[in-house]
Amino acid sequence: MKQALKAQLAALGVASLVAAPSIHADEPIVVGGLNYTEHLILTTATTDLLEANGYDVEQRDGMGTSVLRRAQENGQVDLYWEYTGNSVILFHKQDQPVGASATYDEAKRLDAEEGLVWLDPSDTNNTYALAMRADDADKRDIHSLSDLARAMNDGADLVLASNAEFYARDDGLRPLQEAYGFRFPREDVKRMDTGLTYNALQSGNVDVALVFATDGRNGAFDFEVLDDDKQFFPVYQLAPVVRQEVLNAHPDLASLLNRMSAALNDDVLIDLNSRVDVGEQSIDKVAHDFLVEHDLL
Repeated sequence: MKQALKAQLAALGVASLVAAPSIHADEPIVVGGLNYTEHLILTTATTDLLEANGYDVEQRDGMGTSVLRRAQENGQVDLYWEYTGNSVILFHKQDQPVGASATYDEAKRLDAEEGLVWLDPSDTNNTYALAMRADDADKRDIHSLSDLARAMNDGADLVLASNAEFYARDDGLRPLQEAYGFRFPREDVKRMDTGLTYNALQSGNVDVALVFATDGRNGAFDFEVLDDDKQFFPVYQLAPVVRQEVLNAHPDLASLLNRMSAALNDDVLIDLNSRVDVGEQSIDKVAHDFLVEHDLL
């Protein structure tokens, strides 16, 4: 039975979550990652950085948010880049703290109880956002989420592209609509993979799309990101999160990852994402160039 479970998980790209192994200094560091451009870049850059500093690294990317978190909790992933809002709201089911520092401090405190260490935070906030084509937003006089709510309540027939996760999350579409006092009819919400929301909006197949604040396609596709004027969306600040026992075995990991974190901000992320999603450069090239440009290699 256990071998069958291991085979099923391996087929999903995740090692067995049945038993967490003990840590030895000569074992590879397992770097995990999510399944979209920004995280693929960061995961690849982290692998390159650690290998350049003498570590044997195993990279496991392409996972979903909850699967990756469980893999780390169970010792199958040693470190990955996490967003503070995910920890506080999604994993620990806590109310949103006010401000980036408070959100980081709460994530650090809560995860310490799980044996997970938050290292230095980057100066980033890749929060959710809704966007429209800029010309359409101007025509409809919609520049904020309150404007969107007014238009919807006045009878505007708008179609939204959302990924499945945002549609169902506790900090997603339903509470957003409650906070702003409007609702997209169920039939006017088109659920699709995250990357496809941008294409659907650009092509005119939908009127509003879920985007991420640091995605390079927002500017390249001439989207207007609607102002979250009631500050509904949580702060999603990136930081490396490492299992405590891994840091105990490899104490110099912290300084390496903190240097990388210090090189990241929203403009850097937008540029890196744009190089891949708009410029069609490879993940490997963009990750390597980032490390070189910031004197990390």
